[in-house]
Amino acid sequence: MASWYGPRFHGKRTASGEVYNQHALTAAHKTLPLGSRAVVTNLNTGQSVEVRINDRGPFTKGRVIDLSHAAARLVGVVGPGVAPVKVEVMSPEGQSLAQEVVPPSAYAVLLASSTDEAEALAVMNEVSHRYEDVYLSPLSSGALRYYQVRLGPFRSRDEAAQRAREVSRTGVQALVVGEADRRVER
Repeated sequence: MASWYGPRFHGKRTASGEVYNQHALTAAHKTLPLGSRAVVTNLNTGQSVEVRINDRGPFTKGRVIDLSHAAARLVGVVGPGVAPVKVEVMSPEGQSLAQEVVPPSAYAVLLASSTDEAEALAVMNEVSHRYEDVYLSPLSSGALRYYQVRLGPFRSRDEAAQRAREVSRTGVQALVVGEADRRVER
């Protein structure tokens, strides 16, 4: 199921570090690489739209993708709010990678993402007394640098999901993400 998000988030930072624009053809997905492209087809209407993944989510059980308002409007999701969809990941050349998508070899639990290193370090320090496997993952998106506070890595999605549920019970929002090879600071 797909849903959409719009005015309430317009102008706020996305997980990729860019400012969310509800009028752009973008989407939030839990595990697809930020910056990747996907074609989303509404299975009720047959309408499709190509979006760029620039955020993480959705945070509602049973949903696989949150479309920007513009993308949701083009495929008929705005009115009903949710719709069954097919999501096809696209290669840089515009070809479907549906048969080639390889799951990550490791997973992490994302706790926070910020362009302010001090803010991210404060979150990291706050949870470090409960979780030994907390680390700071600095990322760059164009000229913007941001910092993700993560737990892990975990060998399986199930292990990461178990930890995310545990963390969520403490009131901290936690999201399972694929772990890419990148420099980390513990």
